[in-house]
Amino acid sequence: MTTSRIETALAGADQTKAVVLGVGALDLTGAAFRDQLPGKRAVIIADENTWAAAGPGAEESLRAAGVDLDEPVIFPGRPVLFADDAMVERVRDILAGTDAAAVSVGSGSVNDVVKNASDLLGRPYLSVCTAASVDGYTAEGAAITVKGVKSTVPCRAPVAVVVPVDVMAAAPSRLTATGLGDLIEKVPAGADWMVADALGVEPVDWDVWDLVQGPLQDAIADPDGLRRGDTEAVAALSEGLQMSGLAIQVHGTSRPASGAGHYFSHQWEMEGYGRDWAIPLSHGFKVGLGTLAMCALYEIVLGLDLSALDIEGRLQDWPTPEEDRARVEALQPVPVIRESAVRESAGKYLTAEAARKRLETLRRVWPELRFRLGQQLMPASEVEDILRRVGAIHHPSQIGLSLEQLRITYLRAQTIRTRYTVLDTLQEAGLLTSVVDRLFAPGGYWYGRSPEPRWTDES
Repeated sequence: MTTSRIETALAGADQTKAVVLGVGALDLTGAAFRDQLPGKRAVIIADENTWAAAGPGAEESLRAAGVDLDEPVIFPGRPVLFADDAMVERVRDILAGTDAAAVSVGSGSVNDVVKNASDLLGRPYLSVCTAASVDGYTAEGAAITVKGVKSTVPCRAPVAVVVPVDVMAAAPSRLTATGLGDLIEKVPAGADWMVADALGVEPVDWDVWDLVQGPLQDAIADPDGLRRGDTEAVAALSEGLQMSGLAIQVHGTSRPASGAGHYFSHQWEMEGYGRDWAIPLSHGFKVGLGTLAMCALYEIVLGLDLSALDIEGRLQDWPTPEEDRARVEALQPVPVIRESAVRESAGKYLTAEAARKRLETLRRVWPELRFRLGQQLMPASEVEDILRRVGAIHHPSQIGLSLEQLRITYLRAQTIRTRYTVLDTLQEAGLLTSVVDRLFAPGGYWYGRSPEPRWTDES
Protein backbone atom coordinates (compact mmCIF):
# COMPACT_ATOMS: atom_id res chain seq x y z
CA MET A 1 0.00 0.00 0.00
CA THR A 2 2.01 2.91 -1.35
CA THR A 3 2.52 4.74 -4.66
CA SER A 4 4.87 4.19 -7.59
CA ARG A 5 6.49 7.56 -6.95
CA ILE A 6 7.29 6.61 -3.37
CA GLU A 7 8.62 3.23 -4.49
CA THR A 8 10.98 5.05 -6.86
CA ALA A 9 12.17 7.32 -4.05
CA LEU A 10 12.65 4.41 -1.64
CA ALA A 11 14.95 2.73 -4.15
CA GLY A 12 17.42 5.57 -3.61
CA ALA A 13 16.94 5.93 0.15
CA ASP A 14 19.40 4.25 2.47
CA GLN A 15 17.50 4.62 5.76
CA THR A 16 13.73 4.35 5.26
CA LYS A 17 12.83 0.94 3.86
CA ALA A 18 9.04 1.14 3.72
CA VAL A 19 6.32 3.79 3.42
CA VAL A 20 2.81 2.42 3.90
CA LEU A 21 0.40 5.04 2.53
CA GLY A 22 -3.34 4.82 2.03
CA VAL A 23 -6.76 4.67 3.62
CA GLY A 24 -6.64 2.02 6.36
CA ALA A 25 -2.83 2.04 6.55
CA LEU A 26 -2.96 2.31 10.35
CA ASP A 27 -4.00 -1.35 10.46
CA LEU A 28 -0.65 -2.25 8.85
CA THR A 29 1.48 -0.62 11.56
CA GLY A 30 2.21 -3.95 13.23
CA ALA A 31 3.17 -5.69 10.00
CA ALA A 32 5.50 -2.82 9.06
CA PHE A 33 7.18 -2.94 12.47
CA ARG A 34 7.51 -6.73 12.41
CA ASP A 35 8.94 -6.71 8.89
CA GLN A 36 11.49 -3.95 9.48
CA LEU A 37 12.33 -4.57 13.14
CA PRO A 38 11.87 -8.33 13.60
CA GLY A 39 12.06 -9.54 17.19
CA LYS A 40 12.08 -6.02 18.65
CA ARG A 41 9.85 -4.72 21.41
CA ALA A 42 7.98 -1.49 20.71
CA VAL A 43 7.07 1.56 22.78
CA ILE A 44 4.58 4.08 21.43
CA ILE A 45 5.42 7.74 22.05
CA ALA A 46 2.68 10.30 21.47
CA ASP A 47 0.93 13.24 23.05
CA GLU A 48 -2.68 13.23 24.20
CA ASN A 49 -3.94 14.61 20.88
CA THR A 50 -2.01 12.27 18.61
CA TRP A 51 -2.73 9.31 20.86
CA ALA A 52 -6.46 10.00 20.49
CA ALA A 53 -6.07 10.17 16.71
CA ALA A 54 -4.12 6.97 16.13
CA GLY A 55 -2.61 5.56 19.33
CA PRO A 56 -5.14 2.80 20.11
CA GLY A 57 -5.23 1.69 16.47
CA ALA A 58 -1.44 1.53 16.25
CA GLU A 59 -1.28 -0.37 19.55
CA GLU A 60 -3.92 -2.88 18.45
CA SER A 61 -2.14 -3.46 15.15
CA LEU A 62 1.21 -4.03 16.88
CA ARG A 63 -0.34 -6.53 19.30
CA ALA A 64 -2.10 -8.35 16.46
CA ALA A 65 1.27 -8.70 14.70
CA GLY A 66 2.75 -10.35 17.78
CA VAL A 67 4.93 -7.39 18.77
CA ASP A 68 5.71 -7.10 22.50
CA LEU A 69 4.88 -3.66 23.86
CA ASP A 70 6.00 -1.42 26.70
CA GLU A 71 3.43 0.88 28.24
CA PRO A 72 2.91 3.85 25.88
CA VAL A 73 4.53 7.18 26.72
CA ILE A 74 1.90 9.89 26.32
CA PHE A 75 2.80 13.55 26.85
CA PRO A 76 0.20 16.24 27.62
CA GLY A 77 -1.70 17.74 24.71
CA ARG A 78 -1.49 21.21 26.26
CA PRO A 79 0.85 22.93 26.20
CA VAL A 80 1.78 21.56 22.82
CA LEU A 81 5.00 19.54 22.85
CA PHE A 82 7.92 21.78 21.84
CA ALA A 83 10.73 20.20 19.86
CA ASP A 84 13.80 21.50 21.66
CA ASP A 85 16.97 19.94 23.02
CA ALA A 86 15.48 19.58 26.51
CA MET A 87 12.57 17.49 25.23
CA VAL A 88 14.94 15.38 23.13
CA GLU A 89 17.01 14.63 26.23
CA ARG A 90 13.86 13.73 28.16
CA VAL A 91 12.72 11.23 25.51
CA ARG A 92 16.23 9.85 25.14
CA ASP A 93 16.34 9.14 28.88
CA ILE A 94 12.97 7.36 28.69
CA LEU A 95 14.15 5.20 25.81
CA ALA A 96 17.43 4.45 27.54
CA GLY A 97 15.45 2.65 30.25
CA THR A 98 14.15 0.03 27.80
CA ASP A 99 15.42 -1.97 24.86
CA ALA A 100 12.24 -1.19 22.89
CA ALA A 101 12.25 0.60 19.56
CA ALA A 102 10.13 3.74 19.50
CA VAL A 103 6.96 4.05 17.48
CA SER A 104 6.32 7.75 17.05
CA VAL A 105 2.59 8.48 16.78
CA GLY A 106 2.21 12.12 15.89
CA SER A 107 3.17 14.85 13.46
CA GLY A 108 6.09 17.27 13.26
CA SER A 109 7.27 17.89 16.82
CA VAL A 110 6.61 14.39 18.15
CA ASN A 111 8.33 12.76 15.18
CA ASP A 112 11.35 15.08 15.28
CA VAL A 113 11.89 14.56 19.01
CA VAL A 114 11.59 10.77 18.75
CA LYS A 115 13.81 10.74 15.66
CA ASN A 116 16.58 12.67 17.40
CA ALA A 117 16.29 10.77 20.69
CA SER A 118 16.34 7.39 18.93
CA ASP A 119 19.37 8.37 16.89
CA LEU A 120 21.28 9.44 20.00
CA LEU A 121 20.85 5.85 21.22
CA GLY A 122 21.70 4.34 17.85
CA ARG A 123 18.24 2.81 17.49
CA PRO A 124 15.92 2.55 14.51
CA TYR A 125 12.32 3.66 14.97
CA LEU A 126 8.99 3.66 13.13
CA SER A 127 6.82 6.72 12.47
CA VAL A 128 3.03 6.76 12.34
CA CYS A 129 1.79 10.03 10.83
CA THR A 130 -1.33 11.65 12.28
CA ALA A 131 -1.55 14.74 10.06
CA ALA A 132 -0.40 15.89 6.64
CA SER A 133 1.37 18.79 8.31
CA VAL A 134 5.12 18.46 7.58
CA ASP A 135 7.56 16.96 5.11
CA GLY A 136 9.95 15.83 7.81
CA TYR A 137 8.52 12.37 8.50
CA THR A 138 10.84 10.64 6.03
CA ALA A 139 13.59 13.23 6.14
CA GLU A 140 17.10 12.67 7.36
CA GLY A 141 17.57 15.18 10.18
CA ALA A 142 15.21 16.70 12.74
CA ALA A 143 14.03 20.28 13.22
CA ILE A 144 15.07 20.99 16.82
CA THR A 145 15.54 24.26 18.66
CA VAL A 146 18.97 23.94 20.26
CA LYS A 147 19.90 26.57 22.87
CA GLY A 148 17.34 28.90 21.36
CA VAL A 149 18.47 28.47 17.73
CA LYS A 150 16.26 26.61 15.26
CA SER A 151 18.52 23.92 13.82
CA THR A 152 18.41 20.88 11.57
CA VAL A 153 20.05 18.24 13.76
CA PRO A 154 21.66 15.40 11.81
CA CYS A 155 19.99 12.07 12.61
CA ARG A 156 18.69 9.02 10.82
CA ALA A 157 15.24 8.85 9.28
CA PRO A 158 12.68 6.26 10.44
CA VAL A 159 13.11 2.72 9.15
CA ALA A 160 9.43 2.71 8.17
CA VAL A 161 6.63 5.26 7.95
CA VAL A 162 2.91 4.54 8.17
CA VAL A 163 0.74 7.17 6.45
CA PRO A 164 -2.94 6.52 7.23
CA VAL A 165 -4.72 8.91 4.88
CA ASP A 166 -8.09 8.53 6.62
CA VAL A 167 -6.59 9.49 9.98
CA MET A 168 -4.80 12.45 8.41
CA ALA A 169 -7.94 13.61 6.59
CA ALA A 170 -9.76 13.68 9.94
CA ALA A 171 -7.07 15.84 11.57
CA PRO A 172 -7.88 19.50 12.32
CA SER A 173 -7.88 21.45 9.07
CA ARG A 174 -5.20 23.81 10.42
CA LEU A 175 -2.74 20.89 10.40
CA THR A 176 -3.45 20.10 6.76
CA ALA A 177 -3.14 23.80 5.94
CA THR A 178 0.25 23.93 7.59
CA GLY A 179 1.35 20.93 5.51
CA LEU A 180 0.43 22.76 2.34
CA GLY A 181 2.34 25.80 3.61
CA ASP A 182 5.42 23.64 4.14
CA LEU A 183 5.14 21.99 0.73
CA ILE A 184 4.36 25.01 -1.45
CA GLU A 185 7.73 26.52 -0.49
CA LYS A 186 9.30 23.94 -2.79
CA VAL A 187 8.32 26.26 -5.65
CA PRO A 188 10.67 29.16 -4.74
CA ALA A 189 13.08 26.69 -3.10
CA GLY A 190 13.46 25.06 -6.49
CA ALA A 191 14.15 28.47 -8.00
CA ASP A 192 16.81 29.11 -5.36
CA TRP A 193 18.50 25.83 -6.24
CA MET A 194 18.40 26.75 -9.91
CA VAL A 195 20.13 30.04 -9.10
CA ALA A 196 22.80 28.27 -7.05
CA ASP A 197 23.32 25.79 -9.89
CA ALA A 198 23.60 28.45 -12.59
CA LEU A 199 26.16 30.42 -10.58
CA GLY A 200 28.32 27.37 -9.89
CA VAL A 201 27.58 27.29 -6.16
CA GLU A 202 25.66 24.01 -5.85
CA PRO A 203 24.63 21.82 -8.79
CA VAL A 204 21.09 20.55 -9.11
CA ASP A 205 20.70 16.81 -8.81
CA TRP A 206 17.96 16.39 -11.38
CA ASP A 207 16.94 12.91 -10.20
CA VAL A 208 16.37 14.27 -6.70
CA TRP A 209 14.74 17.37 -8.16
CA ASP A 210 12.10 15.18 -9.80
CA LEU A 211 11.30 13.50 -6.48
CA VAL A 212 10.18 16.84 -5.07
CA GLN A 213 8.99 18.80 -8.06
CA GLY A 214 7.28 15.87 -9.83
CA PRO A 215 4.35 15.45 -7.41
CA LEU A 216 4.30 19.08 -6.25
CA GLN A 217 1.58 20.56 -8.44
CA ASP A 218 -0.78 17.63 -7.82
CA ALA A 219 -0.20 17.95 -4.09
CA ILE A 220 -1.21 21.62 -3.89
CA ALA A 221 -3.88 21.57 -6.60
CA ASP A 222 -6.98 21.29 -4.38
CA PRO A 223 -6.79 23.65 -1.39
CA ASP A 224 -10.57 23.61 -0.99
CA GLY A 225 -10.61 19.81 -0.85
CA LEU A 226 -7.78 19.86 1.68
CA ARG A 227 -9.75 22.25 3.90
CA ARG A 228 -12.77 19.92 3.71
CA GLY A 229 -10.68 16.87 4.54
CA ASP A 230 -11.24 15.20 1.17
CA THR A 231 -9.28 11.95 1.23
CA GLU A 232 -8.07 12.20 -2.37
CA ALA A 233 -6.73 15.71 -1.81
CA VAL A 234 -5.11 14.68 1.48
CA ALA A 235 -3.59 11.60 -0.16
CA ALA A 236 -2.01 13.78 -2.87
CA LEU A 237 -0.65 16.22 -0.29
CA SER A 238 0.62 13.36 1.86
CA GLU A 239 2.44 11.80 -1.07
CA GLY A 240 4.08 15.13 -1.86
CA LEU A 241 5.20 15.56 1.75
CA GLN A 242 6.64 12.05 1.96
CA MET A 243 8.42 12.48 -1.37
CA SER A 244 9.97 15.72 -0.17
CA GLY A 245 11.30 14.03 2.96
CA LEU A 246 12.65 11.10 0.96
CA ALA A 247 14.39 13.51 -1.41
CA ILE A 248 16.17 15.05 1.60
CA GLN A 249 17.21 11.55 2.64
CA VAL A 250 18.43 10.59 -0.83
CA HIS A 251 20.34 13.84 -1.30
CA GLY A 252 21.74 13.94 2.22
CA THR A 253 20.77 17.60 2.80
CA SER A 254 17.55 19.61 2.93
CA ARG A 255 18.49 21.58 -0.21
CA PRO A 256 15.86 19.83 -2.42
CA ALA A 257 13.08 20.96 -0.09
CA SER A 258 14.22 24.18 1.58
CA GLY A 259 15.00 27.63 0.27
CA ALA A 260 14.83 31.20 1.50
CA GLY A 261 11.10 30.87 2.25
CA HIS A 262 12.03 28.48 5.04
CA TYR A 263 14.48 31.01 6.43
CA PHE A 264 11.63 33.42 7.10
CA SER A 265 10.08 30.74 9.29
CA HIS A 266 13.37 30.01 11.08
CA GLN A 267 13.90 33.72 11.76
CA TRP A 268 10.40 34.21 13.15
CA GLU A 269 10.58 31.07 15.23
CA MET A 270 13.84 32.15 16.82
CA GLU A 271 12.27 35.55 17.50
CA GLY A 272 9.43 33.74 19.26
CA TYR A 273 6.46 34.70 17.10
CA GLY A 274 3.44 32.60 18.02
CA ARG A 275 5.32 30.41 20.49
CA ASP A 276 3.15 31.54 23.41
CA TRP A 277 -0.19 31.13 21.61
CA ALA A 278 -2.68 28.60 23.00
CA ILE A 279 -2.10 26.72 19.75
CA PRO A 280 1.50 27.65 18.86
CA LEU A 281 2.08 29.07 15.40
CA SER A 282 3.14 26.18 13.20
CA HIS A 283 6.28 25.86 11.11
CA GLY A 284 4.24 25.37 7.95
CA PHE A 285 2.16 28.50 8.47
CA LYS A 286 5.32 30.59 8.78
CA VAL A 287 6.87 28.81 5.78
CA GLY A 288 3.75 29.50 3.71
CA LEU A 289 4.02 33.20 4.44
CA GLY A 290 7.73 33.01 3.63
CA THR A 291 6.81 31.38 0.32
CA LEU A 292 4.47 34.24 -0.52
CA ALA A 293 7.15 36.75 0.46
CA MET A 294 9.74 35.10 -1.78
CA CYS A 295 7.43 34.69 -4.78
CA ALA A 296 6.63 38.40 -4.52
CA LEU A 297 10.35 39.21 -4.44
CA TYR A 298 11.07 36.94 -7.39
CA GLU A 299 8.53 38.85 -9.48
CA ILE A 300 10.69 41.96 -9.10
CA VAL A 301 13.90 39.99 -9.69
CA LEU A 302 12.55 38.62 -12.97
CA GLY A 303 11.99 42.20 -14.12
CA LEU A 304 15.65 43.14 -13.59
CA ASP A 305 18.24 43.16 -16.36
CA LEU A 306 21.09 41.57 -14.44
CA SER A 307 22.97 41.01 -17.70
CA ALA A 308 23.74 44.75 -17.56
CA LEU A 309 24.91 44.73 -13.92
CA ASP A 310 27.61 47.32 -13.16
CA ILE A 311 30.18 44.99 -11.63
CA GLU A 312 32.93 47.58 -11.29
CA GLY A 313 30.60 49.97 -9.53
CA ARG A 314 29.56 47.25 -7.12
CA LEU A 315 33.12 46.19 -6.38
CA GLN A 316 34.08 49.74 -5.47
CA ASP A 317 31.83 49.36 -2.43
CA TRP A 318 32.67 45.74 -1.71
CA PRO A 319 32.61 45.19 2.08
CA THR A 320 35.51 43.86 4.08
CA PRO A 321 34.82 40.83 6.31
CA GLU A 322 34.61 43.24 9.26
CA GLU A 323 32.11 45.47 7.47
CA ASP A 324 29.97 42.50 6.48
CA ARG A 325 30.00 41.24 10.05
CA ALA A 326 28.88 44.68 11.25
CA ARG A 327 25.99 44.59 8.75
CA VAL A 328 24.84 41.21 10.08
CA GLU A 329 25.18 42.28 13.71
CA ALA A 330 23.13 45.42 13.05
CA LEU A 331 20.36 43.37 11.41
CA GLN A 332 20.13 40.79 14.22
CA PRO A 333 19.52 42.45 17.62
CA VAL A 334 18.74 39.20 19.50
CA PRO A 335 22.06 37.89 20.85
CA VAL A 336 21.50 34.18 20.26
CA ILE A 337 20.34 34.79 16.68
CA ARG A 338 23.12 37.32 16.05
CA GLU A 339 25.83 34.87 17.09
CA SER A 340 24.52 32.18 14.76
CA ALA A 341 23.93 34.61 11.88
CA VAL A 342 27.46 36.01 12.11
CA ARG A 343 28.86 32.49 11.90
CA GLU A 344 26.64 31.43 9.00
CA SER A 345 27.21 34.64 7.04
CA ALA A 346 30.96 34.39 7.45
CA GLY A 347 30.75 30.97 5.82
CA LYS A 348 29.49 32.49 2.57
CA TYR A 349 31.48 35.71 2.51
CA LEU A 350 33.28 36.31 -0.80
CA THR A 351 36.48 38.21 -1.42
CA ALA A 352 36.22 40.97 -4.00
CA GLU A 353 37.94 38.78 -6.60
CA ALA A 354 35.61 35.85 -5.95
CA ALA A 355 32.67 38.26 -6.11
CA ARG A 356 33.86 39.53 -9.49
CA LYS A 357 33.82 35.99 -10.89
CA ARG A 358 30.37 35.29 -9.39
CA LEU A 359 28.88 38.50 -10.75
CA GLU A 360 30.42 37.95 -14.18
CA THR A 361 28.79 34.54 -14.24
CA LEU A 362 25.48 36.08 -13.19
CA ARG A 363 25.67 38.62 -15.98
CA ARG A 364 26.43 35.92 -18.56
CA VAL A 365 23.77 33.38 -17.55
CA TRP A 366 20.99 35.77 -16.62
CA PRO A 367 18.95 35.77 -19.87
CA GLU A 368 18.56 31.99 -19.89
CA LEU A 369 18.28 31.72 -16.11
CA ARG A 370 15.53 34.35 -16.00
CA PHE A 371 13.53 32.37 -18.56
CA ARG A 372 13.90 29.11 -16.61
CA LEU A 373 13.00 30.78 -13.31
CA GLY A 374 9.85 32.16 -14.91
CA GLN A 375 8.80 28.62 -15.77
CA GLN A 376 9.47 27.36 -12.23
CA LEU A 377 7.83 30.10 -10.18
CA MET A 378 4.21 30.86 -9.37
CA PRO A 379 2.72 34.37 -9.20
CA ALA A 380 2.52 35.65 -5.64
CA SER A 381 -1.20 36.32 -6.10
CA GLU A 382 -1.76 32.64 -6.95
CA VAL A 383 0.21 31.52 -3.90
CA GLU A 384 -1.81 33.89 -1.71
CA ASP A 385 -5.08 32.55 -3.13
CA ILE A 386 -4.06 28.94 -2.40
CA LEU A 387 -3.00 29.81 1.15
CA ARG A 388 -6.21 31.73 1.78
CA ARG A 389 -8.43 28.94 0.45
CA VAL A 390 -6.74 26.21 2.49
CA GLY A 391 -7.02 28.33 5.64
CA ALA A 392 -3.32 29.15 6.06
CA ILE A 393 -1.51 32.35 6.99
CA HIS A 394 -1.32 34.79 4.07
CA HIS A 395 -0.64 38.19 5.67
CA PRO A 396 2.07 39.17 8.18
CA SER A 397 -0.44 40.79 10.54
CA GLN A 398 -1.97 37.35 11.12
CA ILE A 399 1.15 36.39 13.07
CA GLY A 400 1.59 39.78 14.71
CA LEU A 401 4.04 41.27 12.20
CA SER A 402 3.85 44.77 10.77
CA LEU A 403 4.80 45.38 7.16
CA GLU A 404 8.00 47.06 8.38
CA GLN A 405 8.88 43.95 10.37
CA LEU A 406 8.26 41.84 7.28
CA ARG A 407 10.55 44.14 5.29
CA ILE A 408 13.34 43.65 7.81
CA THR A 409 12.79 39.88 7.75
CA TYR A 410 13.81 39.79 4.07
CA LEU A 411 17.18 41.25 5.08
CA ARG A 412 17.57 39.14 8.19
CA ALA A 413 16.67 35.90 6.41
CA GLN A 414 19.67 36.37 4.13
CA THR A 415 22.02 36.14 7.12
CA ILE A 416 20.93 33.03 9.01
CA ARG A 417 22.02 30.18 6.74
CA THR A 418 25.09 29.48 4.66
CA ARG A 419 23.01 27.84 1.92
CA TYR A 420 22.89 30.01 -1.20
CA THR A 421 19.60 31.56 -2.31
CA VAL A 422 18.51 34.46 -4.50
CA LEU A 423 18.76 36.67 -1.41
CA ASP A 424 22.51 36.11 -1.54
CA THR A 425 22.57 36.89 -5.26
CA LEU A 426 20.89 40.22 -4.61
CA GLN A 427 23.15 40.98 -1.66
CA GLU A 428 26.26 40.25 -3.73
CA ALA A 429 24.93 42.44 -6.54
CA GLY A 430 24.25 45.27 -4.10
CA LEU A 431 20.52 45.15 -4.87
CA LEU A 432 18.89 43.39 -1.93
CA THR A 433 17.76 46.43 0.01
CA SER A 434 16.49 48.32 -3.06
CA VAL A 435 14.57 45.29 -4.38
CA VAL A 436 12.98 44.65 -0.99
CA ASP A 437 12.05 48.32 -0.64
CA ARG A 438 10.21 48.15 -3.96
CA LEU A 439 7.90 45.50 -2.50
CA PHE A 440 6.66 48.01 0.08
CA ALA A 441 6.64 51.14 -2.12
CA PRO A 442 3.65 52.25 -4.23
CA GLY A 443 2.95 49.54 -6.79
CA GLY A 444 4.79 46.90 -4.75
CA TYR A 445 3.14 43.67 -3.68
CA TRP A 446 2.89 44.57 0.00
CA TYR A 447 2.11 48.26 -0.43
CA GLY A 448 -1.12 49.35 1.21
CA ARG A 449 -2.28 45.88 2.15
CA SER A 450 -4.73 46.15 4.98
CA PRO A 451 -3.91 44.28 8.21
CA GLU A 452 -5.93 41.18 8.97
CA PRO A 453 -6.83 39.80 12.41
CA ARG A 454 -4.37 37.53 14.14
CA TRP A 455 -4.87 33.94 13.09
CA THR A 456 -6.85 31.69 15.41
CA ASP A 457 -8.10 28.11 15.09
CA GLU A 458 -11.42 29.59 13.96
CA SER A 459 -9.85 31.69 11.19
